[in-house]
Amino acid sequence: MIRKVIIWDLDGTLMDTLQDLYLATNHALRAFGMPERSLDEVRRFVGNGVRRLIQLAVPDGEGNPQFEAVFHEFKAYYVDHCQDNTDLYPGIAETLQALKEGGFRMAVVSNKLQPGVDELHKEYFSQYIDVAIGERQGINRKPAPDMVLQALREMGASKAEAVYIGDSDVDIMTARNSELPCISVLWGFRDRDFLIEHGATTFAQQPGDIIELLNDQQLTPPLRL
Repeated sequence: MIRKVIIWDLDGTLMDTLQDLYLATNHALRAFGMPERSLDEVRRFVGNGVRRLIQLAVPDGEGNPQFEAVFHEFKAYYVDHCQDNTDLYPGIAETLQALKEGGFRMAVVSNKLQPGVDELHKEYFSQYIDVAIGERQGINRKPAPDMVLQALREMGASKAEAVYIGDSDVDIMTARNSELPCISVLWGFRDRDFLIEHGATTFAQQPGDIIELLNDQQLTPPLRL
Protein backbone atom coordinates (compact mmCIF):
# COMPACT_ATOMS: atom_id res chain seq x y z
CA MET A 1 0.00 0.00 0.00
CA ILE A 2 1.26 3.49 -0.85
CA ARG A 3 1.89 5.54 2.27
CA LYS A 4 -0.04 8.80 1.89
CA VAL A 5 -0.59 9.62 5.58
CA ILE A 6 2.03 11.55 7.56
CA ILE A 7 2.27 11.74 11.34
CA TRP A 8 4.48 14.70 12.27
CA ASP A 9 6.26 15.50 15.49
CA LEU A 10 6.03 19.20 16.37
CA ASP A 11 8.95 20.61 18.40
CA GLY A 12 12.21 20.35 16.48
CA THR A 13 10.49 18.95 13.39
CA LEU A 14 7.84 21.37 12.14
CA MET A 15 8.65 24.23 14.47
CA ASP A 16 11.66 25.74 16.19
CA THR A 17 10.21 26.11 19.69
CA LEU A 18 13.45 25.90 21.65
CA GLN A 19 13.87 29.57 22.54
CA ASP A 20 10.39 29.88 24.05
CA LEU A 21 10.80 26.64 26.01
CA TYR A 22 14.16 27.88 27.27
CA LEU A 23 12.75 31.25 28.34
CA ALA A 24 9.72 29.69 30.04
CA THR A 25 11.90 27.21 31.90
CA ASN A 26 14.19 29.91 33.24
CA HIS A 27 11.27 32.18 34.10
CA ALA A 28 9.85 29.45 36.31
CA LEU A 29 13.22 28.63 37.87
CA ARG A 30 13.93 32.30 38.63
CA ALA A 31 10.53 32.71 40.24
CA PHE A 32 11.59 30.21 42.92
CA GLY A 33 15.22 31.26 43.25
CA MET A 34 16.59 28.22 41.45
CA PRO A 35 19.65 28.20 39.15
CA GLU A 36 18.87 28.80 35.50
CA ARG A 37 19.63 26.36 32.68
CA SER A 38 21.57 26.96 29.47
CA LEU A 39 20.00 26.77 26.04
CA ASP A 40 21.95 23.58 25.31
CA GLU A 41 20.71 21.98 28.54
CA VAL A 42 17.10 22.77 27.64
CA ARG A 43 17.70 21.37 24.14
CA ARG A 44 18.77 18.07 25.71
CA PHE A 45 15.85 18.09 28.16
CA VAL A 46 13.02 18.50 25.62
CA GLY A 47 11.26 15.70 23.74
CA ASN A 48 9.51 13.77 26.47
CA GLY A 49 6.90 16.30 27.52
CA VAL A 50 7.10 19.48 29.56
CA ARG A 51 6.78 17.72 32.90
CA ARG A 52 9.94 15.77 32.07
CA LEU A 53 11.60 19.02 30.96
CA ILE A 54 10.94 20.58 34.36
CA GLN A 55 11.92 17.39 36.19
CA LEU A 56 15.34 17.67 34.58
CA ALA A 57 15.60 21.45 35.05
CA VAL A 58 14.66 21.61 38.75
CA PRO A 59 17.34 20.52 41.25
CA ASP A 60 16.35 17.06 42.56
CA GLY A 61 13.42 16.93 40.13
CA GLU A 62 10.13 15.81 41.65
CA GLY A 63 11.94 15.30 44.94
CA ASN A 64 12.18 19.06 45.27
CA PRO A 65 9.31 20.30 47.50
CA GLN A 66 8.76 23.24 45.13
CA PHE A 67 8.60 21.12 41.99
CA GLU A 68 4.83 21.32 41.44
CA ALA A 69 4.84 25.08 41.97
CA VAL A 70 7.65 25.52 39.45
CA PHE A 71 5.83 23.29 36.95
CA HIS A 72 2.61 25.28 37.40
CA GLU A 73 4.51 28.55 36.85
CA PHE A 74 6.15 27.15 33.72
CA LYS A 75 2.82 26.05 32.22
CA ALA A 76 1.09 29.35 32.95
CA TYR A 77 3.93 31.36 31.43
CA TYR A 78 4.44 29.11 28.41
CA VAL A 79 0.79 29.13 27.34
CA ASP A 80 0.97 32.94 27.19
CA HIS A 81 4.40 33.10 25.53
CA CYS A 82 4.60 30.00 23.31
CA GLN A 83 4.63 32.13 20.14
CA ASP A 84 7.08 34.87 21.17
CA ASN A 85 10.07 33.38 19.32
CA THR A 86 8.54 30.26 17.75
CA ASP A 87 8.08 29.75 14.03
CA LEU A 88 8.01 27.07 11.36
CA TYR A 89 11.46 26.02 10.22
CA PRO A 90 12.50 27.47 6.85
CA GLY A 91 11.02 25.44 4.02
CA ILE A 92 8.39 23.68 6.15
CA ALA A 93 5.40 25.73 4.94
CA GLU A 94 6.35 25.10 1.31
CA THR A 95 6.83 21.39 2.02
CA LEU A 96 3.46 21.11 3.76
CA GLN A 97 1.78 22.88 0.87
CA ALA A 98 3.41 20.58 -1.69
CA LEU A 99 2.45 17.48 0.29
CA LYS A 100 -1.15 18.62 0.65
CA GLU A 101 -1.33 19.31 -3.09
CA GLY A 102 0.16 15.85 -3.64
CA GLY A 103 -2.73 14.22 -1.82
CA PHE A 104 -1.04 13.49 1.50
CA ARG A 105 -3.12 13.65 4.67
CA MET A 106 -1.34 14.83 7.81
CA ALA A 107 -1.52 14.95 11.59
CA VAL A 108 0.68 16.28 14.38
CA VAL A 109 1.33 14.37 17.60
CA SER A 110 3.25 16.14 20.36
CA ASN A 111 4.12 15.70 24.02
CA LYS A 112 3.47 19.42 24.36
CA LEU A 113 0.35 20.25 26.41
CA GLN A 114 -2.83 20.23 24.31
CA PRO A 115 -3.59 23.97 24.73
CA GLY A 116 -0.13 24.83 23.39
CA VAL A 117 -0.55 22.44 20.47
CA ASP A 118 -3.97 23.90 19.69
CA GLU A 119 -2.60 27.45 19.71
CA LEU A 120 0.32 26.65 17.40
CA HIS A 121 -1.86 24.53 15.11
CA LYS A 122 -4.39 27.32 14.70
CA GLU A 123 -1.75 29.97 14.05
CA TYR A 124 0.75 28.16 11.83
CA PHE A 125 -0.41 25.01 10.05
CA SER A 126 -4.15 24.34 10.29
CA GLN A 127 -4.44 25.02 6.55
CA TYR A 128 -2.27 21.96 5.89
CA ILE A 129 -2.85 19.61 8.83
CA ASP A 130 -6.28 18.59 10.09
CA VAL A 131 -5.49 16.62 13.27
CA ALA A 132 -3.32 17.95 16.13
CA ILE A 133 -2.92 15.87 19.28
CA GLY A 134 -1.05 17.00 22.39
CA GLU A 135 -0.68 15.77 25.92
CA ARG A 136 -4.11 15.23 27.44
CA GLN A 137 -5.81 12.96 29.93
CA GLY A 138 -6.61 9.48 28.70
CA ILE A 139 -3.86 9.22 26.06
CA ASN A 140 -0.38 8.04 26.97
CA ARG A 141 2.46 10.31 25.85
CA LYS A 142 5.06 9.36 23.27
CA PRO A 143 6.96 7.07 22.95
CA ALA A 144 3.81 5.05 23.63
CA PRO A 145 1.91 4.58 20.35
CA ASP A 146 -1.38 5.94 21.73
CA MET A 147 -1.17 9.45 20.21
CA VAL A 148 -0.28 8.04 16.80
CA LEU A 149 -3.11 5.52 16.93
CA GLN A 150 -5.55 8.25 17.98
CA ALA A 151 -4.45 10.40 15.05
CA LEU A 152 -4.94 7.51 12.65
CA ARG A 153 -8.42 6.88 14.05
CA GLU A 154 -9.38 10.53 13.62
CA MET A 155 -8.18 10.44 10.02
CA GLY A 156 -9.79 7.08 9.29
CA ALA A 157 -6.38 5.72 8.24
CA SER A 158 -4.43 2.54 8.90
CA LYS A 159 -0.82 1.98 9.94
CA ALA A 160 -0.15 0.50 6.51
CA GLU A 161 -0.83 3.95 5.00
CA ALA A 162 1.29 5.98 7.39
CA VAL A 163 4.83 7.21 7.98
CA TYR A 164 6.18 9.03 11.04
CA ILE A 165 8.48 12.08 10.86
CA GLY A 166 10.42 13.41 13.86
CA ASP A 167 13.74 14.71 15.15
CA SER A 168 14.52 12.80 18.33
CA ASP A 169 15.12 9.45 20.00
CA VAL A 170 11.59 9.70 21.44
CA ASP A 171 10.25 9.96 17.88
CA ILE A 172 12.25 6.92 16.77
CA MET A 173 10.83 4.93 19.68
CA THR A 174 7.33 6.21 18.92
CA ALA A 175 7.58 5.07 15.30
CA ARG A 176 8.96 1.70 16.40
CA ASN A 177 6.18 1.22 18.97
CA SER A 178 3.59 2.27 16.38
CA GLU A 179 5.06 -0.10 13.76
CA LEU A 180 5.64 2.74 11.30
CA PRO A 181 8.60 3.65 9.10
CA CYS A 182 10.36 6.78 10.34
CA ILE A 183 12.03 9.73 8.67
CA SER A 184 14.43 11.49 11.06
CA VAL A 185 15.04 15.17 10.30
CA LEU A 186 18.46 16.72 10.85
CA TRP A 187 17.51 20.36 11.50
CA GLY A 188 15.98 19.68 14.92
CA PHE A 189 17.15 19.11 18.49
CA ARG A 190 19.33 15.99 17.92
CA ASP A 191 22.22 15.31 15.54
CA ARG A 192 22.71 12.48 13.04
CA ASP A 193 25.12 10.42 15.15
CA PHE A 194 22.78 10.54 18.13
CA LEU A 195 19.83 9.47 15.96
CA ILE A 196 21.79 6.60 14.40
CA GLU A 197 22.72 5.40 17.90
CA HIS A 198 19.00 5.20 18.65
CA GLY A 199 18.05 3.25 15.52
CA ALA A 200 17.34 5.87 12.85
CA THR A 201 17.62 4.56 9.28
CA THR A 202 16.20 7.29 7.02
CA PHE A 203 17.16 10.97 7.12
CA ALA A 204 16.03 14.32 5.73
CA GLN A 205 18.74 16.97 5.61
CA GLN A 206 16.26 19.67 4.59
CA PRO A 207 12.44 19.79 4.34
CA GLY A 208 12.39 19.25 0.57
CA ASP A 209 14.06 15.86 1.07
CA ILE A 210 10.87 14.63 2.71
CA ILE A 211 8.95 15.03 -0.53
CA GLU A 212 11.51 12.96 -2.42
CA LEU A 213 11.55 10.23 0.24
CA LEU A 214 7.77 9.99 0.32
CA ASN A 215 7.47 9.98 -3.47
CA ASP A 216 10.12 7.25 -3.74
CA GLN A 217 8.43 5.29 -0.92
CA GLN A 218 11.86 3.93 0.06
CA LEU A 219 10.98 3.95 3.75
CA THR A 220 12.19 1.64 6.50
CA PRO A 221 11.25 1.20 10.16
CA PRO A 222 13.73 2.16 12.88
CA LEU A 223 16.19 -0.50 13.93
CA ARG A 224 15.33 -2.51 17.03
CA LEU A 225 18.28 -2.00 19.36
